[in-house]
Amino acid sequence: MPSSFTRRQALMAAAGAAALPLVHIRTGRAAGKLTVAFWDHWVPEGNDVLRKQCAEWGAKNQVDVQADFITSNGFKNILTIAAEAQAKSGHDIQQFPGWETHNHADDLEPVDDVMKRLSAKYGPVTEAAEYMFKNKAGNWLAVPTSTGNQNKGPCARISVMKEAAGIDIVKMYPAADVATPEADQWTWEAHLKAAEACAKANMTFGIGLGITADSVDTAGALFAAYGAALVDANGHVAVDSDPVREVMEHAAQLVKWLPKDAVSYDDASNNRALISGKSALIWNPPSAWAVAKRDAPQVAADCWTFPAPKGPKGRFLPAGVFSWGIWKFASNKTAAKELIEYLSQREQVEARCNAVQGYDIPPFVSMSDFKIWEEVEPPKGTVYNYPIHKSSGQISHISCAPAPPEIAVQMYNRGTLPTMFAKLQSGQSIKQALDWAKNEVEGFLT
Repeated sequence: MPSSFTRRQALMAAAGAAALPLVHIRTGRAAGKLTVAFWDHWVPEGNDVLRKQCAEWGAKNQVDVQADFITSNGFKNILTIAAEAQAKSGHDIQQFPGWETHNHADDLEPVDDVMKRLSAKYGPVTEAAEYMFKNKAGNWLAVPTSTGNQNKGPCARISVMKEAAGIDIVKMYPAADVATPEADQWTWEAHLKAAEACAKANMTFGIGLGITADSVDTAGALFAAYGAALVDANGHVAVDSDPVREVMEHAAQLVKWLPKDAVSYDDASNNRALISGKSALIWNPPSAWAVAKRDAPQVAADCWTFPAPKGPKGRFLPAGVFSWGIWKFASNKTAAKELIEYLSQREQVEARCNAVQGYDIPPFVSMSDFKIWEEVEPPKGTVYNYPIHKSSGQISHISCAPAPPEIAVQMYNRGTLPTMFAKLQSGQSIKQALDWAKNEVEGFLT
């Protein structure tokens, strides 16, 4: 994702946004007007339910709600956000993907009051949401949303993992919130051994070493599991540390069994590998499984999503997070806060989650018990472990954390972590990869 924009890009984005079709939700007695820019969900039914919820709230509160759904294709949503921030004019509410919340922190209306009420009712949000949507002072920049929110843990072929690697992933992680003896053996070392076994069976793990989100997130999970960070929470370079070296030693073994073209992987490559029946395991939300359900049902019926492997510091599950923020220049801040709070209630969140077959992960931990994850099939229970259940011991994680967000976003966008692994796959030594990384992150600090 780009983190800065030229004036020309912003003006182009503004022109593009002006051409977008508007979805009007009107009431005959509207006492005010509210404009909202939502992310255009890849499952159209998700937009339909969200549109309906806005209409119901608008009718009840006599507010004319204009809801626009803006695609992320070509970064159109990000360019629209940048254009509105520059013009100090646009929608009242914007849906921000990941880092964009911090990128525009100075232009956002504080929402601590909304989060105080929601947290009192539903408890804490995930660690990933805390990291991404709070500022240094601990104030909420935006409200975490379930819409588009996703986890990116392992999704594997049941039969291949059992036959090639000797791992029964359904027995290890059944569709129930229980900690099995087998689950304790699911470590990064077991992941490495399984990658080797499956590669020898010509069913390579579809893990990329490119610079796009899926590759960055998977690499970040490995770093976190070892307690390794290139930059620590205080902004100090930590490349020359024992945990980072341990990660690199592990990665030097893992990359031997990854696809030969892993460095060229984009976010669709792992999906294609699974759907085509050529991969035993990928790290991804259930979108690949959903496409397989349509295009390769025999593959879909053999898929199971389950928790991240354990490292010395625990199990860290990559997350892709979204928020709803209110611009400081919004014309109807009161209505904006009330609508966001309404859409964040359990009933509304569950209805949207059901519409997208469980793809959207609620930011509030207490909402990890929706029935949809038990019911989705084939096979039944295939995505039960997609949300974080208490028994799994997982921690929701943003790759490149705990570095300060203004530094982490640069490492994330540059793909620093998977690039270190790619250098190992190309034949460079651990020292060469570490020297490159140190030079890279020192540049981010200047």
